[in-house]
Amino acid sequence: MNQYSLKSKLMLLTLVTVLPLVGVTFYLIFSLRNYSNAYDEIVSNMTIANSYNLNFKEEMDEGLYKLVVGAVTFENIHEDDSLEDPYQVIGELREDFGVLMRITTDKESKSWLQRLLRNIDTLQDRVDDIKVNLDKGGHYDENIEMLDNNIYILTELIQDNMQHYIYYQTKSIEKLKIQLNAQVQKFVVLWVILLFGIVVCVLTVASVISNSITGPIRKLCGVTRQISEGDFSVRAKVKTKDEVAQLSDSINEMSQHLEVMVSQIKEDERKMRNTELRLLQEQINPHFLYNTLDTIVWLIEGNMSGQAVDMVVSLSDFFRLVLSHGQEFITIKDEEFHIRSYLEIQQVRYHDILDYEIAMDPQLYPYKILKLTLQPLVENALYHGIKKKRAKGKITVKGSMEEGENGKNVCLAVMDDGVGMEEEEVERLQKEIARPCKETESGFGLANVNERIRMNYGMDYGMTISSVKGEGTTVKVVIPAKRMETVAEGSSYEMSE
Repeated sequence: MNQYSLKSKLMLLTLVTVLPLVGVTFYLIFSLRNYSNAYDEIVSNMTIANSYNLNFKEEMDEGLYKLVVGAVTFENIHEDDSLEDPYQVIGELREDFGVLMRITTDKESKSWLQRLLRNIDTLQDRVDDIKVNLDKGGHYDENIEMLDNNIYILTELIQDNMQHYIYYQTKSIEKLKIQLNAQVQKFVVLWVILLFGIVVCVLTVASVISNSITGPIRKLCGVTRQISEGDFSVRAKVKTKDEVAQLSDSINEMSQHLEVMVSQIKEDERKMRNTELRLLQEQINPHFLYNTLDTIVWLIEGNMSGQAVDMVVSLSDFFRLVLSHGQEFITIKDEEFHIRSYLEIQQVRYHDILDYEIAMDPQLYPYKILKLTLQPLVENALYHGIKKKRAKGKITVKGSMEEGENGKNVCLAVMDDGVGMEEEEVERLQKEIARPCKETESGFGLANVNERIRMNYGMDYGMTISSVKGEGTTVKVVIPAKRMETVAEGSSYEMSE
């Protein structure tokens, strides 16, 4: 049963149920048709016999009497509408009862038909005698005597034969009725036995088919329940060759794909955590901290305590935003505050070469962004653009909302008017940041940001670099616009679409 499809199993169940019923129905129709034909034949025979039984003797006796007394002749008897030609009546009687003789099967009825046909032959002989006497003329007394002693007796016998034939045909109907009742009883018994057999067969086949379907389905339910609980290593083992087996194979493939996807997600999360840690370590480096603290000492010794306090506050804000209470996402407003703190610190150190401007569209403030997205870009602009210029330079940070293929996007740009790069250098750097950051030979900070964006949002988003030698560099970041809901006072947010 396992090697058949569900359609074949259901078709088998249908055939087991329907075929016996169809067979019994045809048998019943065939039996009823036979009995109907037999009944119709008997009724037809009786109708023919009755048609003569009612008026045969009167018509024959009256016609012959009129012939004997000379009221009519054999030549003109047909002109009288009230009389029948004896030869015509005898001919019709012989023909009709001859047909009945051929089709009647009942023995007693057939015996009486034989007697009737013999009497018809004798009657015709007597009619012939009367016709001969009438042709010769005279013989009136002889003809009258022949009527009384032969004709009337023969017509009485023929009519009696008809009545006996009708009687035995009636008995045949009674026999047919008895046979039909017996057949009905047999049919009822047979139908009860057959119905019991059908019920047993249907229940047996239905049980087998049901088990062949529900058994594998129960296994699949158990497998899907384990998958829903997080066990993606489980596999369904269905040995049938029907649609349930195809469903089992699909579930196994889905489970395998889910197992691979979950493993990949876990690996991506691990890489993201490692990347974020490396980025934090890169940003919180002793060199940056030493130079900042040294600048604070220098300001204090120069009696510029106000600037020193401002720088300490900026340093504190910088590290607070770097930590972000362990959150991966912060608002764009917090990210702006972070890079502002960073630039304030750096401007104190490089006040002779550094200017900056932050032009962020305020409507972007509630939207989320991965923390430490812009700071590495600003740092890269300072150390590789402005410092190498050996002259006053400016870093500009801009943000705006733009329409994308999949909805609105947040577009952020960090621009500097530093030394810039050659086209070949831009292409090489673009390839470097497209690689995983752990494989990069240069531009770790940029590769780190780009990889984190793509891991979180997909390959449609990320970073692009454009630069002109001697004019400056622009780094553009595109991420999907997703808002964050406020969960506490200040600028801490939770994501919402």
